[in-house]
Amino acid sequence: MSASHPSVHPVEAPPLTDAANNPHRVRMKDLQGMPGTRGGLALRFCQFAFALASLCIMVSTRDFTSVTAFCYLVAAVALQSFWSLSLAMVDIYALLVRRSLRNSRVVSLFAVGDGVTSTLTFAAACASAGITVLIDNDLPACSQNPCARFETATAMAFISWFTVSPSFLLNFWSLASR
Repeated sequence: MSASHPSVHPVEAPPLTDAANNPHRVRMKDLQGMPGTRGGLALRFCQFAFALASLCIMVSTRDFTSVTAFCYLVAAVALQSFWSLSLAMVDIYALLVRRSLRNSRVVSLFAVGDGVTSTLTFAAACASAGITVLIDNDLPACSQNPCARFETATAMAFISWFTVSPSFLLNFWSLASR
């Protein structure tokens, strides 16, 4: 009768690979304009500057409170300037400590915040553009109103929205590619 004897079979360790050679863990490189990059910081400062310019120009008129669309524009660009300045500070911190902002919760917060603020800014700019066209073209009322200031504030809001769009798209793309 043959008795079974336990035997030890050597098991080979799997080969060590680094993250660069592992095809299942490919990381997207930081594109300029994404959070934590110099391009992202430049976009945030442009967003802040144009939103703040729109806010200051609209508030400098004496009768913007008489039109609801202009009040909505002031509220939207105030929120946009606060959001952009806050994220610019986060970008400055990330650049100073040389950290990448790739945490999925952080990126999703940035994407949702950029989406909400850009939608509000775009809607307010469109509403204000409609009112400025009404005042300027349909009603000959530019002699009583500062139409040039209304138009300039509206244009600055559109430019602010235009600079938020790449930030939103890059954040959303980064979130979707995880």
